Amino acid sequence: MTTNVVQDRLGDLFVREGLISDPQLAEALREARKEGTRLGFALVKLGFAAESDLTAMLAKQYRVPAVDLERLEVNPKVLRLVPDEVALKHLVIPLRRVGRLLTVAMVNPTDLGAIDDLKFITRLDIEPVIAGEFTLRKHLEKYYASAEERMSEILEDLIDEQDLEFVEEEEDDVSVAALQAEVNNAPVVKFINGLLTDAVFKGASDIHIEPYEREVRVRYRIDGALREVMKPPFKMKAALTSRIKILSDLNIAERRVPQDGRIKMRVRRKVIDFRVSTLPVIFGEKIVLRILDKGNLTFDLAKFGFEPKAEKDFFHAIGQPYGMVLVTGPTGSGKTTTLYSALSRINTEGVNIMTAEDPVEYNLHGINQVLVRSGIGMTFAAALRAFLRQDPNIIMVGEIRDMETGGIAIKAALTGHLVLSTLHTNDCPSTITRLIDMGLEPFNVASALNLLTAQRLVRRVCEHCKVEVHYEEEYFRAARLPLDWAQNVSFVRGEGCDKCDGSGYKGRQGLYEVMAMSTDLRKAIMDERGTDELREIALDEGMLTLRMDGLKKVERGITTLEEVIKETSAQT
Repeated sequence: MTTNVVQDRLGDLFVREGLISDPQLAEALREARKEGTRLGFALVKLGFAAESDLTAMLAKQYRVPAVDLERLEVNPKVLRLVPDEVALKHLVIPLRRVGRLLTVAMVNPTDLGAIDDLKFITRLDIEPVIAGEFTLRKHLEKYYASAEERMSEILEDLIDEQDLEFVEEEEDDVSVAALQAEVNNAPVVKFINGLLTDAVFKGASDIHIEPYEREVRVRYRIDGALREVMKPPFKMKAALTSRIKILSDLNIAERRVPQDGRIKMRVRRKVIDFRVSTLPVIFGEKIVLRILDKGNLTFDLAKFGFEPKAEKDFFHAIGQPYGMVLVTGPTGSGKTTTLYSALSRINTEGVNIMTAEDPVEYNLHGINQVLVRSGIGMTFAAALRAFLRQDPNIIMVGEIRDMETGGIAIKAALTGHLVLSTLHTNDCPSTITRLIDMGLEPFNVASALNLLTAQRLVRRVCEHCKVEVHYEEEYFRAARLPLDWAQNVSFVRGEGCDKCDGSGYKGRQGLYEVMAMSTDLRKAIMDERGTDELREIALDEGMLTLRMDGLKKVERGITTLEEVIKETSAQT
């Protein structure tokens, strides 16, 4: 999806709403492309439209509130939550903080990359609101100092400093021979074996080994959250890295480029695969091991927690002889597990199932799995073309990344094959817009789709330390939740115990937004209706949004309100 395509579509929307004329749109698009800015900025700069009108219309389109920055005064403490370089890069301004919820003004509230960056930097949940680019840029200059001003302040602070000393950088110049001698030492072998075993027993999905200037940190990702578990002796840093690289058949002499490998080990009669990734950082190599424990997977879709209508629609869609089923959501939301579970359900002796994956995470008996290797030309699109000559009944494509892959997948779905795949989008209606923005014909999209599923993973409240909890009304207002609903719900939270390592959470639960194609939806797609209208039609037909599905899990005491708010947008 190119920026120009998005600009053109927004421009058409502005014209349809009567905000601008066709000649004004053409001139504004030329200005935007020439200056490298967004269409809205160009329209305001040229005086063709009032920014407040454009922002109000976009707020309605994106289903997020609009703010007038001219009427707001932001607390400096809140501004300091987002570094100036991040604010300038993503065109964002933090406005207010209520508990763990940070409201941020953005030009593009659907920018998942920016939202993920803000979550990581602030350690808070992000609530995006929309602001006009022209005004937002002006306030960025007001709130955040320029690079030259920051440098002047630093120099003024340092001008009287006398106790400065230049220190030469210490390089890791350990020879390969010395490393090979160290990696087989009993302490190193014992430590790595214990680390891998401990992570498996604790149910971790990833192990992070991170070298810093004077320490090494080890963290596990458990139930989607990273936790620090230990700091091994700093002197073992090089030996630990090399031991893992040898186990995963990587080059211990190469420390300048990323490397990928695999380790297979048996832990108490279970065979566990570890996918290993190394990355050069300034103090060594960061290693991440993804733990692929097939024994922990639940391939029974009936246990996933679908609501009754959603489950019925999903089972019906994957039981069809042809058409397309798409599962959407961010990285780590369980899309692959959902697809594997769907394949396991329909995997019988009478069908030929073929998958193209990058990487192949789990080996499934009776399914022909192909590893995509873009470096040698074995792309998703190339694999799909080959599949169509292999007499397939069911095809699974790891991800639709471009128009070529999407076009072949839709062609396969329209010519008698059931196609399952994933896409990185926020929700079901925006997935349709994304496919059309890729360049796929609306008629083909409407004809090929059987069903869309958007999903997220939230942590389950620990059953061993679950207690009832109360919230202030301000919290519900900030999260845009109806007070009358909140008054009738018994909210729970985990206090923390030995069973959950003090986190209050144990295990994870899926949230699902399932949109089955109907005659009305297909007609709306062919008419190129917006995401708002598609959503309204689906809601009228009984679809639950991710937020609605999450609140049902809160009502049942499965998860906490914080988890649902963190993972879903306020489309109730």
